[in-house]
Formats: sequence, C-alpha cells, structure tokens
Amino acid sequence: MSTFRAAAIQMRSGTDPQANVAALEQLVGEAAAKGAAYVQTPEMTGAVQRNREGLAAVLRDEENDPVVRAASRLAAKHGIHLHIGSTAIAVEAGKIANRAFLFGRKGEKITSYDKIHMFDVDLDNGESWRESAVYAAGADTVIADLPFGRIGLAICYDIRFPQLFRAQAEAGASILTAPAAFTRQTGEAHWHVLQRARAIENGAFVISAAQGGLHEDGRETYGHSLIVSPWGKVLAEADHVEPAVIVADIDTTESAAARRKVPNLKNARPFGIRVAGGEAASEAGEKKESIAAS
Repeated sequence: MSTFRAAAIQMRSGTDPQANVAALEQLVGEAAAKGAAYVQTPEMTGAVQRNREGLAAVLRDEENDPVVRAASRLAAKHGIHLHIGSTAIAVEAGKIANRAFLFGRKGEKITSYDKIHMFDVDLDNGESWRESAVYAAGADTVIADLPFGRIGLAICYDIRFPQLFRAQAEAGASILTAPAAFTRQTGEAHWHVLQRARAIENGAFVISAAQGGLHEDGRETYGHSLIVSPWGKVLAEADHVEPAVIVADIDTTESAAARRKVPNLKNARPFGIRVAGGEAASEAGEKKESIAAS
C-alpha cells in the first residue's frame, strides 16, 4: 500500500486543554470524513501557554494527559493513524517534554518523539523565546513504519536543522513532518521555503500542520499548514490563520521516483574543511590544534 490521503489540521489552541480537546475532536472528525487515513495536528495541540505557572497548572504526565487520551480514542473511533504534532507532558524531576505522539488505527500508541532543538532566539521586534528554560530537549530522532510508508517525526524549530531530516531520509523515510507553532514573523520570512527545501533535498513528502492566529496567551502564530511533494510542489495549503483541515492524496512511490531523478542521497560524499589565506587560516589552525590537544 503506497497511496493514502493525508490531512493536516490547523488549530488555534488556547490555554485550556479541555477546550482544545473539543476542537481536536471536531477537526479530526472532519479530516476522517474527508477520507484521511493519516491525520496530523500542530505543535502544542494541548495548550499554547507561555506563562510557566499557567502551563504547570494544566500539565499532566503521559498516562493522564487529556490530549493523549483523546487521541487514542479518536484514532480507534475513526480507524486512522493520528499524529499529535506535540503537547506538553510532565516528565521526571519536574521537567517538561514537548512531545509528539503517533497512534495506530486501533488507538494503540506506536511511538513518541521529544523535540530535540529548542527555540532559543531573540527576534527583531523584541520577541524573545527560551524554550530550553522550560522544556527538556530530546536526544533521538524517531521514524516509524506505517502501512503506506516510513515516516519521520520532528517538531517546528527542528525544520531549520537539515541534518535531522537527511538522517531520516537516509534511514528510509519517504514522509517527513514538522508540525509547528511558528511565530508570525519567522513564518512570513521562512516557513514556505524551509518546508519545500526539506522536501526537495530529501526527495520526500513533507507534512506540517500549524497553529495560526492570535492566541489567548498573546502569542501570534503564522498558520499556513502545508503538504509538499518530493519535487517541492505545494499539494495543499491552509493559506490563512484560521482553524482548518487540508488534505492531499499521496503516493509514496513518488519519493522513490524523485530520488532516482536527482540521486543526491546516493551521491553524497564525506568531505573535510580547509581554510586558506590570512588571519582566518591562522586562527583556524590554532583552533584545530587546540581541539586536537584536548
């Protein structure tokens, strides 16, 4: 089975997980009614909450998290593979994981993934984010075998680290994902080009559900959920910030075809770096010696 219908759900999650679960149920039902076999939700499906105390008040461990419970039930109810882009989960020692979940058609948990790359940035408009102050970073990339193909899991800021997606593609993933809560500023600048670049350079489909609009906590996210082909063509887009469901029919053999046309995965070669000329070369040489000595 290489063909399936994929859906990406665009949300505007608020600070109340129960209200977000109600929205999730409605949107997943809409996606299933459109014939989707695989349904993806955005990063922070359970709560978009930048206030630590407010987040702590609604935080639960995996077993008791309302989004995890609802997702398992909805996957079984609709007979779909349901990918929760992420939700905040309480883990050991008082830490929090930004965790994605993938559920099978009987509601069983297939796997989970903790976001590796933390969004620690200062933007031009004064917006400042320090995810590492709140979340514990993951250590392993995750891929999963589904009936229609091998899928790689990633979250939002991960999209800026092409080596992660290259590793997934080299491990056989023909479907890559980056469900997100991109800021409006960074989304306007980079969202589309990053999604298409990861698809093109890996000869893979990229599916990225997104948060969109002005949230209760004051955050503004970009929306524009996307499904992109291995050739870089946008197959479906929510070209706005409102809650929505987009769908596209996917044939994973197109990934193999794209990789045959442009076999860059196969043609990659190891290489070193030489710095030539001037002070830069001298400094690089000193740094190299220092690293070697340590």
